[in-house]
Amino acid sequence: MEFTLDILQTLGIAIIAYIIGTNLKKRSKFLTKFFIPSPVIGGLVVSLVVFILNQTHIAYFEFDGILQDFFMNIFFTCIGLSCSFAMLKKSGGLGLRLALAIIILLPLQNILAVALSKTLGLNPLYGVAMGSTSMTGGIGSAVSFGKIMEEAGATNSTEIGVAAATFGLLAGSLVGGPTANRLIRKNQLSTRGSIIRETDVELTGLMNQQTLLKAIVIIGLASFLGTFINKALALTPVNFPYYVGCQFAGLIVRNIYDGLGKKIDMVNIETLGNISLTLFLSLALISLNIAAILSLALPMLLIMLAQAIFIAIYTSLVTFNLTGRDYDAAVMVAGHCGVGLGQTPNAMANMEAVIEEKGPADVAMFVLPIVLAIAVNFFNPLIITFFIDMLK
Repeated sequence: MEFTLDILQTLGIAIIAYIIGTNLKKRSKFLTKFFIPSPVIGGLVVSLVVFILNQTHIAYFEFDGILQDFFMNIFFTCIGLSCSFAMLKKSGGLGLRLALAIIILLPLQNILAVALSKTLGLNPLYGVAMGSTSMTGGIGSAVSFGKIMEEAGATNSTEIGVAAATFGLLAGSLVGGPTANRLIRKNQLSTRGSIIRETDVELTGLMNQQTLLKAIVIIGLASFLGTFINKALALTPVNFPYYVGCQFAGLIVRNIYDGLGKKIDMVNIETLGNISLTLFLSLALISLNIAAILSLALPMLLIMLAQAIFIAIYTSLVTFNLTGRDYDAAVMVAGHCGVGLGQTPNAMANMEAVIEEKGPADVAMFVLPIVLAIAVNFFNPLIITFFIDMLK
């Protein structure tokens, strides 16, 4: 029996998946500890049920993909709106050095995964899916670029990238703390105490209908601008995914606001962005091809373990040295491991865990989130696109 779900039915299943994931996460210390997103948990449950029904020939489901693309583009527009060069400038030379460490890692993750994929007899584009696409980029990036890789002939790249990113969420939390603690012990580092009394943060207003509508207007107009940027990008020899234009447009709008000295209400924008990400992930995960993941389980595991070992070595040698070889640098190593394998929440949790045991690291906690917003979200899509075009 075949079921073709329309746009609202697909959304309904995605919301049910989110509810399932939320309830499972509340009941599981493991899922909470490693920051597995609720839509990923619920989406995997639904996709597993769909897989069993398909394999037993009981029922086949086809989900509508329109809303998935819509929420993806809205989310990346919001990401672009968070990329403030003015805030990066306030982080000083340390921020630029940390950005350099983050950016250098991106192609190296791809090179490592592509080399191992070729050694294991896999399509090299699978290596890109298991490289910076899913590691530093996370699940959203894995889904977005997975479609591009599938169009280039690497079937099931989305499933492979999502599985890799899910592994990364676990590994990012396991690797960061021990790596930072080893550096602290080896170099006999200690905290300087709390040195930042007042951080320069943006003013934010209340969340109500008026402020939400204003945020929707900004996001909508930035997305509209992004469609024209996409037309310009289409004239280049590089095949950019559609959301890159939206992200660039958000970045342009944000920095115009900064240049004019106008505040932009990031509370409402980030709220709408997070909602869009949640629905995007739920919609993407419910249609995940479990069979494709199972067929490549062992090669994927080998590549993922190599990525985890590599980032521990890289952050110890590169990130630590570039950011000053002090206590704050060690804390930033914990954060870089978290985001280099998982996502920003892993990075912040890793740093907070070190701080809870060893003492405050105000500089690290101030600089890392600002730099991540620029370095990862701006450069990673460009690097991923370069590797896809080179290998397809």
